[in-house]
Amino acid sequence: KKYKKSSLSLSLSLSKLFRPKKKTRNNKMSQMDISTRTEEGGWRSKPSFMTWRARDVVYVMRHHWIPCLFAAGFLFVVSVESSIKMVSESSPPFDIGFVATESLHHILASSPDLNTGLAALNSVLGVMQVSYIAWTWLIEGRPRATITALFLFTCRGVLGYCTQLPLSKEYLGSAIDFPLGNLSFFYFFSGHVAGATIASLDMRRMQRLRLAMIFDILNVLQSIRLLATRGHYTIDLAGGVAAAILFDSLAGKYEANTRKRQL
Repeated sequence: KKYKKSSLSLSLSLSKLFRPKKKTRNNKMSQMDISTRTEEGGWRSKPSFMTWRARDVVYVMRHHWIPCLFAAGFLFVVSVESSIKMVSESSPPFDIGFVATESLHHILASSPDLNTGLAALNSVLGVMQVSYIAWTWLIEGRPRATITALFLFTCRGVLGYCTQLPLSKEYLGSAIDFPLGNLSFFYFFSGHVAGATIASLDMRRMQRLRLAMIFDILNVLQSIRLLATRGHYTIDLAGGVAAAILFDSLAGKYEANTRKRQL
């Protein structure tokens, strides 16, 4: 077969992945390859980087600026990671979220009633997200959010048990904090943030956009409080969001495969 020449990008051949493919006369999409002639299933005649041209760089920077931005971020992170000073064994963990909420932490530490009030409000949000997830299954007959929660919190329990992190010495607990009060809990990842994210994702899927926005705002405020009380590290919050998105996707695939088997 003959393959048409095409411009390839310098970032994982992005032009090959994202450029519109030209149709041939028989109305089939032409295959994009770096070699002008090669046997099917064989090795390419040229290494990919030998086909890169200046116009490919310009094309990628104009049309795929987001991967380019992440590529620059990757290089920056590599340089920082290789030169940063490690935290000593005798020092507490460094968390930029703790640093950003230092003043709020002092306010809550000096005002136990305020800390208790915020814990109560946070508990209301916890009850709301659990109630919504249960409602979607028991009342609306849509089990995806519930399946997501079951997948997610099982995984959280396994990871939390495998890597048990010490409680911060600055932790400000409350007897009415959702769901366990002052009992022990796993740090990684945040179940508070993950549960609110699961509910928000379902709301967006059902076009309940205003309600989803309210939950997102409350989730951000909840995250600030968790950092200020030292109830979670920043990585726990980010991990909660990422885990909710991942397991929501897996729950969707589980539902789709179940429907296929039934059909």
